[in-house]
Amino acid sequence: MDPKPVIATLKSLANPDNVAGMARFGINPHGTLGISVTALRKIASPIRRELRKKPEEAHALAADLWASGIHEASQLAIMIDRPDLVTPDQMDTWVADVDSWDVCDGLAMDLFDKTPYAIETAIEWAGRDEEFVRRCAFALMASLARRAKTFPDETYEPFFELMKRHATDDRNFVKKAVNWALRQTGKRNERLLMRAIEVAREIEAMDTRSARWIAKDALRELLPKLPDASTRG
Repeated sequence: MDPKPVIATLKSLANPDNVAGMARFGINPHGTLGISVTALRKIASPIRRELRKKPEEAHALAADLWASGIHEASQLAIMIDRPDLVTPDQMDTWVADVDSWDVCDGLAMDLFDKTPYAIETAIEWAGRDEEFVRRCAFALMASLARRAKTFPDETYEPFFELMKRHATDDRNFVKKAVNWALRQTGKRNERLLMRAIEVAREIEAMDTRSARWIAKDALRELLPKLPDASTRG
């Protein structure tokens, strides 16, 4: 499918007032048209239907849209790409381009988490220093905790160790993602709830500003889920 008509449609929906509003929520205004996610989904839906039996075309279109440098085209690319065709090289290339938290989270939760490389990628990217790469790592962990129904509990132990290691990263988008991953993993089942609370206590003891915030916010959500309220302490 030719990406030009799709990009033309996106540009026709540009709303500068929305761009200013999105910027107030931390979305990078560079290359942003100001189109809502709801509107993007309406554009994506017929494209997905048309290309349902043409995975290679869908994958190629997603690549073209991503390469456009338009914020909303990147979001649309995430919506229509095929996870089974995504490669580790593509994941590394795309995440390196990310300059806004919403695209970062979309990659993690709507595309990369469905690939067979999700676990190893989350572990690798957590060790990278770029803010959105590290955020994407922990967003992947959060998404895998929420959606991957068949993973054994042991899958998440390396994630807990990485949460502790990077809890002192005080960059806003990173610390929020670490907290998110911790909370989501703790909500998976009772055993992981107990482990997440234990990890939160260990993070709390690190006594840095970011660690205290991560632990306090996670414990506020996780402690009430304990089956025995007397152990909440």
